[in-house]
This record gives sequence, structure tokens and C-alpha cells, in this order.
Amino acid sequence: MRDHSSEPVVKKIKPGISTLAETPEKANEYMKPLLTFAAAYVPKAKHKETPLYIMCTAGMRLLPDKQQEAILKDLVRDIPLEYDFLFSESQAEVISGKQEGVYAWIGINFVLGRFDHVEEEDALISVTLSGQEEPMVRKRTVGILDMGGASLQIAYEVPSSISFSSPQQEEAAKSLLADFNLGCDVQHTKHVYRVYVNTFLGFGGNFARQRYEELVLNQTIAHNRLHSVQIGMNPEVPVLDPCLPMGLQEVVDKGRQAMHVRGQGDWRSCAEQLRPLLAGDNSSGSSLSNSYQASIDFANSEFFGFSEFYYCTDDVLRLGGPYQSSTFTRAAQDYCSLSWSVLLQRFHDKLYSPHADLHRVKYQCFKSAWMHQVLHEGFHFPKDYSSLHTVQLLYDREVQWTLGAILYKTRFLPLRDIQRESFHQSHSSWVHLSFVYNHYLFFGCILVVTLAIGLYLLRLRRIHHQPLQSAPLDLLWLEEVVPLPAQKEGS
Repeated sequence: MRDHSSEPVVKKIKPGISTLAETPEKANEYMKPLLTFAAAYVPKAKHKETPLYIMCTAGMRLLPDKQQEAILKDLVRDIPLEYDFLFSESQAEVISGKQEGVYAWIGINFVLGRFDHVEEEDALISVTLSGQEEPMVRKRTVGILDMGGASLQIAYEVPSSISFSSPQQEEAAKSLLADFNLGCDVQHTKHVYRVYVNTFLGFGGNFARQRYEELVLNQTIAHNRLHSVQIGMNPEVPVLDPCLPMGLQEVVDKGRQAMHVRGQGDWRSCAEQLRPLLAGDNSSGSSLSNSYQASIDFANSEFFGFSEFYYCTDDVLRLGGPYQSSTFTRAAQDYCSLSWSVLLQRFHDKLYSPHADLHRVKYQCFKSAWMHQVLHEGFHFPKDYSSLHTVQLLYDREVQWTLGAILYKTRFLPLRDIQRESFHQSHSSWVHLSFVYNHYLFFGCILVVTLAIGLYLLRLRRIHHQPLQSAPLDLLWLEEVVPLPAQKEGS
């Protein structure tokens, strides 16, 4: 939907609802701006038949169960008192990272038309579904990569059957593979998908930087104790950090101890130092190195990278869009090698994207190295992989997991019907013309039928009068063909 100014009908509010952990009675008040906005765009006569879903994500997942339940309970009790939307207790929930990943995957593939019927020029895949003897050929779907500040996520279709090396691996895979049907009912298997989705807490750009700083601090403390030195304890003898721009001086404060660092601007050395972080830490339980990952056919696949994947490539390097490892690596190395004073001057001269702030300029060297490690060492994408696109918008709009969620929740309305409706809306002038044309055709048909009935009635009248005039001729014809019995005299 778009408003009168052709802007998307979208509203977001910050911070997240999880900030009401201590005041759950304010949850309904928190939701009012969103629900009032929605109520204004949904026709009032349709409110009672319009389902409302409230799905909470990462922030709420981190809260204790009792706090989650208190917030949801307030929403379920109070929202029906003020709004007429179709809403029940089952429609307010805290979703898992797996659900969120699946919804995001559905959303982007829907927008890209990957659930449409096959056309000749489409990229195709052969899909083997359980219980089917013959493989099915359909449009190739795209995978997604999403890196936020705290977490990292990947989701992609697994079109072929999977073999496991051990029962332990099979058990681990169960929680990471989602099988679902987007068709109108269980008999329609053309829209059955198997998707691998995994979320890694602590692997987002900002959290990874914090883990890196803790790693360097611990290594420095151990080194100082072993060699009886005071590296990093004062600005005169700082720790040299290859992941910060050359000449940048910073104090890393980890509570119990402060560490003085100075940037070296060595991108390759930075990438090597980040490799151990792929294994994760004991607190998060996440690991890119040891986590089960379903195989990817890189020769016949396509991925889209969002959030940090886009910011890392575009905010200062201006390389958003098709990703090439060699081009990205050169640009990242060149950026890191520049002195902090030069980078600062370029920022003040507004040579970077309007979205780039000082935090981005400062940590771009680190984050670009981390993104590269995650992609090629963590997820094992080949260095020559050419089917990754880093994007922020698709068709001039943000693609949110919420779009996929509503499509999934209404999956018993076939996707092809939703797409047909979308097509008609985007071609309103053609639809209007067709509508008018059909009305003319309809009235023309009525006119033809009326004339036909009139001619038929006229013919009936003529036929009704015709036997009286032609009776002698009929008798003559009968006499010639079939001799009539002789008539008695006087009869």
C-alpha cells in the first residue's frame, strides 16, 4: 500500500516492546500508535474481519518467561476493548529466531516473484520432496544473509534430500530445517519448501567488536604477566590494533581494566585475528565453525545480503549491489591503510553515504574484515562467488520479515491468488479499461439476444398463418404421393 504521497504505508516505533519488562501494564499504551495507524488505513467496515497478529522477536526472547507473559497478557486483555480487529490470545506470541528467519525468507522471495509459475527465462531448480518419486522443477528461490548489531542470520532452500554423517548431526539439523507448505491446502505440494535457517547470537557487527576487544584485552593481560611488561596500560605504550584506522587512538574500558590502543590499519592482519571469533564463546553457545550447515549448490544459487552486509559494502566503500570478493577486499584494504585524520576529513567533506556516521567511519575496517570472514570462512562461500547482492531496498521498499509472516499466516489463501490481486492493483488503468470494455460487450450481447428473440417470435407468427393458405397444396402433394381413398357421393 502507498499513501496519497506515494509513500509506503509503514509505521515503526522505537524502542522495542521488550523495554516494558518492568511495566507490562503499559504494553497496550505502547501499541496504540501502531494500531491507530493501521485502523486509519483499513476500512472501518473491514475491521472485524481483519486479523491482527502481534509477533515479538529478539528483545522479548531475552526476557524471562514471566515478563514475556505479563506483556502479552496486557495486550490480549486491553486491545479488544479499543479496537475491533480479529484478535485472540493465540495471535500474540514471541516467535523464535527460526520463525523469524523463515518469515524473512518468504518475504523476499515473494517480492522477487520466486513463488510465481515458471517461465522460459527463469532460473530453475530440481526439488526432491519426501514421499514423491519424481523430482519437481520450479523457480529457484534466493537465500538471505542478515547481520545486525547483535546477531547474524542465514536462510536458504534445501531442494534435495539430505544425508547425515551421524545421528548427532541429524538431531542437530532438526532444529535448523523448516518444512512448510505455502499452498492453499496440504494436497497442493507445488509450494512445499524445505528451508535451512540459523541464527547466531553474538555474531552481529557490534557484538563481534566487543568480543574482539575482550579477546585482545585478555591476551594482552596474559602477555604482560608472562613478560612482566605494561603494554596497553598507558597511552605511551598502546596495544597496536590492525582493525582500527592508522593513527586512531582509543581507550577500551571493560570495567575491571582499561586498555589503550592505537590503530595500525592492516586489513589482512585484522581478518586473521578475527578467525578465532568464528568459534563463538561459551556464553552464547553459538558457533559458525562447529554448527551444522546444510550444503549449498553454489553453482545454482543466489543470495541477498541485508543490514551489515549492505552497510559494510556501501556506506563508505560505495560497492553496494553485486558483490565481488576481490573488488571488496582491495577497497577495504585501501580504506584501512588511510590515516584517521584523512578519513575524518573525508567524513566532514561528506564524501561518504549520508547514512555513514562517525561510528561507521571508525569501525568500518573491523566490520568489513568481520563480514568477509563470516561469509567466506564461516559460511564457506567461495571467493569467486558472483551471485550475492548486498541491498537495503528491493523495488524501492524495505523487505521486512513481517511481510513473510502475514503471507505464512494466510497460507491457506494460495499465493498465486495474492499475486494476481497484486498484479491487478499495479495495472489499475488496464483493469479499468477491461472493466469498461466488458460492460460494452455485455450490453452488446443483450442486444443481439433481444433481436434474435424478436426475429424468432416474428417467424412463429408467420408460420402460424401459413398452414391456412397452403392447405390445398399440401393435399395435392399427398394425393400425388399416396393415393387417397375415393370419397363417397354426397359426403
